[in-house]
Amino acid sequence: MKKNSSRQQEVNSSAQIKQESLVGTAGGADSEDAMSGLQADLDRFRDLALRSQADFENYKKRAAREKDDAVKYANSALLQQLVSILDNFELGLAAAKTHGDESPIYSGMVLVQKQLNDLLAENGLEPIEAEGNKFDPNLHEAIAHEPNVSPEGTVIRQARRGYRLKDRLLRPARVVVSSGPAKK
Repeated sequence: MKKNSSRQQEVNSSAQIKQESLVGTAGGADSEDAMSGLQADLDRFRDLALRSQADFENYKKRAAREKDDAVKYANSALLQQLVSILDNFELGLAAAKTHGDESPIYSGMVLVQKQLNDLLAENGLEPIEAEGNKFDPNLHEAIAHEPNVSPEGTVIRQARRGYRLKDRLLRPARVVVSSGPAKK
C-alpha cells in the first residue's frame, strides 16, 4: 500500500512540475491576453455608458417638448367645440340681420360675436381665409367644383370657415373650387 501511495505522490508532483513550467512559459502571454480582454471590456462598457447617457438626454428633451406641446394645445378640444358654436352663432346673426341692421338684437349679437372672436384670437385661434385663394389641400376641404370665370383651382366660395390653432390646423375650411371657365 505504501508503494501505491508513493507512486501517487510521484505522479502528482510530476504533474505539478509540468503545470508550473507551462504557467511559467505562457504566464506572460496569458496576462497580456487578460489585460487586452479587460481593456476591450472597459472600452465596451464606456461606450455603453455614453450611449445610455445620450439616450437619456434625448428622452429628457423629447419629454420636455411633448409637455410643451401638451400645454400649448391643451385647449384644442374646447376651442373646436367653441368653433362649432361660433358657426351656429353666425347663422343666427345672419338671420337677425334680415330684420334690419338697426335691430337691437342684431347689434347685441354683433357685440357678442366680437367678444367671442377676440377671446378665440387671444387663445391662438386664427380663421383661415379661403375665398379667392388657391386651393390648398392642407387647409381646405373641397366639397364641390363649379365652372367659374376664376382660374381652375381657385376657391370661389367658403361653405364653412376653417381655423388654425397656433401653427396647427384645427379644422379645414370647406370650400367650393373653380373648375375653370364653362366649356361651350
